Amino acid sequence: MKVLQYIATIVFVLAGIALLVMPSHATPVAAAVFVPTRFTVVDAGTVGKPDVVMIPGLASSRAVWDAEAKLLAPNYRLHLVQVDGFAGAPAGANASGPVLAPIVEELHGYIVAEKMHPVVVGHSIGGLLTLMLADKYPADVRKIVLVDTLPYYAVVFNPAATVETVKPQADAIRQQLIAAPADQFAAMQPMMAAGMVKNADAQKLIAAGSIASDRTVFANAMYDDLQTDLRGDVATIKTPTLLLYPYDATLQKDEVKYDAIYHNAYKAMPNVTLKRIDDSRHFIMYDQPEKFDAALEDFLK
Repeated sequence: MKVLQYIATIVFVLAGIALLVMPSHATPVAAAVFVPTRFTVVDAGTVGKPDVVMIPGLASSRAVWDAEAKLLAPNYRLHLVQVDGFAGAPAGANASGPVLAPIVEELHGYIVAEKMHPVVVGHSIGGLLTLMLADKYPADVRKIVLVDTLPYYAVVFNPAATVETVKPQADAIRQQLIAAPADQFAAMQPMMAAGMVKNADAQKLIAAGSIASDRTVFANAMYDDLQTDLRGDVATIKTPTLLLYPYDATLQKDEVKYDAIYHNAYKAMPNVTLKRIDDSRHFIMYDQPEKFDAALEDFLK
């Protein structure tokens, strides 16, 4: 519980949340028929194998999935997404206005154009995008994997939060993030990263990805996150779902209350399996790669 409160508190200070990552050196490949304007896709793995779409989180590049891509490539065709404006990618169509809902529409367009029925894997805000896709376009997805994602993030700092009550704070956060001096924002990122991951090398990547992100896209995506509440929708999402969530006993002192946050959030979802990964923070794939990969591979089968 403590780590969630810590992360939520960070959201309401100048720096916001800093999630990973490092720009990928792979060349983005657009779909043959549908050309996204809000994200790029690297088509990897093995053509003809089952499709897996992987979406990173806020300020993250597709490099967050590098280890998983190497592991899965022989048996799956991978579609590695990076949101425009994150981790050094040009802002493109995300330069102004809403970010999340338009991305969901383009994900739908991409999946339909590719004539696939994939498993979609999303981390953090990428998990929220995944949940939004399964909610609006259930026929698009075969299974989904959510990595430390909640249907409404704002409940972390206030269990009674609603979109309406949080809106003034969300507006303020957005303006503060955009207005923050670059040096001040950059100086705070190592602290933010330490709250997200224990792995020291990964902390550097997380901070670097946040600093390299377009600040307006970052701020608008954060605003969208705080204004997207799917708590009333999870009961109707019938897609087979795996939720992986972290637990760090050095930070979460009330284990029962901490677990309840996730279990209560998804208790109405009919086909969801929750799996806790211990000795990990928000970036489970970095703190516990073997456990993360084993759970992912098992669910993909």
